[in-house]
Amino acid sequence: EKAQAGIEKNLQSLADKGKMTAEEKQQTGQLIRYTDDLQTCLADIIIEAIVEKPALKIALFNQLAELNHGDTIFASNTSSLSITEMAKGVLHPERVIGMHFFNPATIMKLVEVVNTPFTNKATTDTIISLARQLKKTAVVCKDSPGFIVNRVARPFYIESLRLVEKGNAEVEQLDQLLEATGFRLGPFRLMDLIGNDINYAVSCSVWEQLGRPDRLKPSPVQEEKVKSGKLNKKTGEGFYKYD
Repeated sequence: EKAQAGIEKNLQSLADKGKMTAEEKQQTGQLIRYTDDLQTCLADIIIEAIVEKPALKIALFNQLAELNHGDTIFASNTSSLSITEMAKGVLHPERVIGMHFFNPATIMKLVEVVNTPFTNKATTDTIISLARQLKKTAVVCKDSPGFIVNRVARPFYIESLRLVEKGNAEVEQLDQLLEATGFRLGPFRLMDLIGNDINYAVSCSVWEQLGRPDRLKPSPVQEEKVKSGKLNKKTGEGFYKYD
């Protein structure tokens, strides 16, 4: 029910902005089926977007593997966890791949298609084709900590947090300065959009996988936000307060 409400809200927003017609909105809605019964999850391609815990993702894929045919592709929307480690735990690992969408997925065009040493060409080609059908830009990369975007983005967040930690700048100042140079959102507004819980988890994941380098050490400022439940708009407060 929560998924349905969120999807309907996103579709209405696209219609209100003129990005789809009322007829296209209705047709899209009719193509979506909602279920809380795993037994009905039968498909040629399954994309998971559950909690960021590898063991749970592997367990889900294996449950679905028992229900689906041997060629069903399992794609993970994880933003930083190792797709290779997931594939190792799944029957027929050659059909496991990363398909990382960016927030908000209804608008953002980029999709990272993440190959592992096990992924076969047919799986990669199918996911690229699906991304194009969704009118997304597919960028193929090898499995590595943070893939491409989150690996490159870590200094953007962490150096900004360091400046705040040391008292060298305020949150609002940094956002204003970076937005003035052309960024659509400054680092703190972007962290609030993504969710401090999600962003902090990605920082921890990349830091751990790269051997804990000092330059990428997660920020205690953001850690405290997560511990105090100040995640973003969904909790009413992150780095900014929301009504």
